[in-house]
Amino acid sequence: MGCGIEVFSEIGRLKSVILHRPGEELNNLTPDSLEELLFDDIPYLKIAQEEHDFFAKTLRDNGVEVVYLEDLMAESLKDSDVRESFIRDYLREAQMYTDKEENLFYNFLNRFQDPKALVKRTMAGTRKSELKGFLGQGLLDLLYRHENFIANPMPNLYFTRDPFACIGKGVSLNHMWSETRNRETIYGRYIFKYHPRFKKAHIPLWYSTEDEFSIEGGDELVLSSDVLAIGISQRTSPLAIEKLARNIFDAEEFKCILAVQIPEKRAFMHLDTVFTMIDRDLFTIHPQIQGPMVVYELYEESGGQIAMKKIEDTLDKILASFLDVSHVDLLPCGGGDPVDAAREQWSDGSNTLAIAPREVVVYDRNEVTNKLLEEYGVKIHKIQSGELARGRGGPRCMSMPLIREKL
Repeated sequence: MGCGIEVFSEIGRLKSVILHRPGEELNNLTPDSLEELLFDDIPYLKIAQEEHDFFAKTLRDNGVEVVYLEDLMAESLKDSDVRESFIRDYLREAQMYTDKEENLFYNFLNRFQDPKALVKRTMAGTRKSELKGFLGQGLLDLLYRHENFIANPMPNLYFTRDPFACIGKGVSLNHMWSETRNRETIYGRYIFKYHPRFKKAHIPLWYSTEDEFSIEGGDELVLSSDVLAIGISQRTSPLAIEKLARNIFDAEEFKCILAVQIPEKRAFMHLDTVFTMIDRDLFTIHPQIQGPMVVYELYEESGGQIAMKKIEDTLDKILASFLDVSHVDLLPCGGGDPVDAAREQWSDGSNTLAIAPREVVVYDRNEVTNKLLEEYGVKIHKIQSGELARGRGGPRCMSMPLIREKL
């Protein structure tokens, strides 16, 4: 595939995508760490990997180039100075208590001469038991002896959609809502700066991890070459949306941004957990956001100022207006039944990944929603989800498109 980024829709035929195959980071989850690391349960790694491999195969079988986050990152570290910088940045984000701890951990990481082994180690986390001499007899050592990890694992990494988002020909390197996930953005920073595939492409940066306010990729949807939708959610601040909008409009990349307010609760974590695009006139949706709602349109006035307009209407009418179609059908998760909708929303029935117009990847377990999709003439590719779904994210969450065909 060609270099760079080109994503001007949610539904153009998918040509290239970044995935992360779940690794040892899942085996470093414990019941006590689930809440901190944003998991509800502990997936069985062996089966999760088998399910993820099937997901990747499904994409490849349909003409999609699959590139792995861990491979891109390893290929970005071939220069010794870049490798050194990465280790030092990783240590800063791991927040060592003392210079002694930092030096011991640096020496441990520096022994991984193979770049991919180093990358996978940083993703997996490091147990204190793996470093001889880490715990001394100082007061600080004794106080924190109960902690198991020098650096926590990053189990959410297989949801590659969130730490960065490819939009148009640029990328939003996101400032994540939780400190736990904010560490994941280090890989995007290095890949888009140093990887040969992107280094010479001069990728525009729409947002930076160093910006103050949080924004996550699950809230960023590319509806068309003119229109973005961004969720105002628990994890995406309206102030971050304004900052991203300024950069997008300065580059004349899109004409407007629709800021969509969604409930701030776990089941509605991101906009793409309640709302994904199947075609220009067809979307999946969680029933609880049907009916009248408020959307804010952000656009640039002739003088260069960002203007905002409050729109109150049903979502289907708002979408039809901005996508220039006569009407939009909204397919409710679970067919709209309150029991089926609640159950299938929990396993991301609304979180589909379009690989072409009216052709999507879905979790097999969401049988009611999948049947409804088929009744609307949607071609579906079912993937296994017994373990992957434990992380609370679906096929869109697990994928970061790099290139889609223009419509």
